Amino acid sequence: MLPIMKIAEDGEEHTSRELRQRIGEQLSLTDEERKELLPSGTQPVFTNRIAWARTHLAMAGLLESTGKGRFRITQRGKEAMASNPSTINMRFLVQFPEYAEARSRAKTDVPAEPPTHAAVSEVASPQERIELAFRELNNNLTTEIRAKVASIDPFQFEQLVLDLLVKMGYGGSKKEAAQVTQKTADEGIDGLINEDRLGLDVIYIQAKRWKHNIGRPEIQNFVGALAGKKAAKGIFISTSEFHDNAREYVAGLHQKIILIGGSRLAELMIEHNIGVAEEHAYSLRKIDSDYFDEA
Repeated sequence: MLPIMKIAEDGEEHTSRELRQRIGEQLSLTDEERKELLPSGTQPVFTNRIAWARTHLAMAGLLESTGKGRFRITQRGKEAMASNPSTINMRFLVQFPEYAEARSRAKTDVPAEPPTHAAVSEVASPQERIELAFRELNNNLTTEIRAKVASIDPFQFEQLVLDLLVKMGYGGSKKEAAQVTQKTADEGIDGLINEDRLGLDVIYIQAKRWKHNIGRPEIQNFVGALAGKKAAKGIFISTSEFHDNAREYVAGLHQKIILIGGSRLAELMIEHNIGVAEEHAYSLRKIDSDYFDEA
């Protein structure tokens, strides 16, 4: 992480390709070492490690994306480098609230700094290590999805929400869902969708690409719009999160209001394969006791 931050310290925009070239030269890596693949054979180890380091630095707010494969140091990153750190690792990054929160979402006891392979083998089974790695991959993917969704245009975001709700079983097919989706933003409702394919009930939807957390006043406006439609159900979706006062307010309503913040939205997208693609699948096998018993 420190070599990446030293390159970015000049405040200019840099690219992933430039990182691979410059860090490879700094480490005097041979072509064979740069091309060595992960066990899955999908990506060079060197490329993968640089990508992971950049992801963690971005999670901590030390780097920011400026486009596909491009990034720049942030003000927080400049301040961190001004302290002249001897190393930057995950333990160093935990001091930043956003990073600590992202790591805590893993809900595991993974140490802040990965121990050696031998130490891991002593405290966790191979299956547990795979599970921990899978959770970390998903946590990082969640962070990447949230950043991506926050950068798309409003129309594409509306389509994303529609795709997700249809995939979750609302509105029947996308064509049927689109037929019942109406823009009524002037009344505080972005759209509506059938709760089921028969249209027995309608759910009103508001979807906002906001950077700041949403509080009670915004939810009150939404509830007021629902009341104007004599509606009993609504979904408020945001790329940001909700303040506690918003969730407490919703809990006391007679209408059924569901709040979906940025983290939950990303999790649902992963669960229902919206905006994500399978990179590699691993099949775990165990002894077939029946086969040997028959023998």
